[in-house]
Amino acid sequence: MSNGPDPDQPDKPGQKKIAIEVPKDLDASYANLAFITHTPAEIILDFAQYLPRMPKGSIVSRIIMSPMHAKMLQMALAQNLANYEKKFGEIRMPQKTNLADQFFRFGQKGDEGDEE
Repeated sequence: MSNGPDPDQPDKPGQKKIAIEVPKDLDASYANLAFITHTPAEIILDFAQYLPRMPKGSIVSRIIMSPMHAKMLQMALAQNLANYEKKFGEIRMPQKTNLADQFFRFGQKGDEGDEE
């Protein structure tokens, strides 16, 4: 699993190049929620979309991978987030500690980005 070619890094000796094609008709999905489950052999990532003031959310994509590939994804995400923060600044997390408050509360007056 790769996080894409890095133009700043030369190819390592013995490293194989692979070509990945993105289909022209591939639809992108927006997800702001994820459910992660596992079996002894697989990690299952269900990506969901929940929009404020809507009665329910929905799963938009399910990805199933081996635990080894999930670990490689974790490492690639960590590196990419570090690169992102280096370039654009720290990603600020909400102050709420309760997941239900973060995802299912209606905006309070004065919250950033909420309508009054």
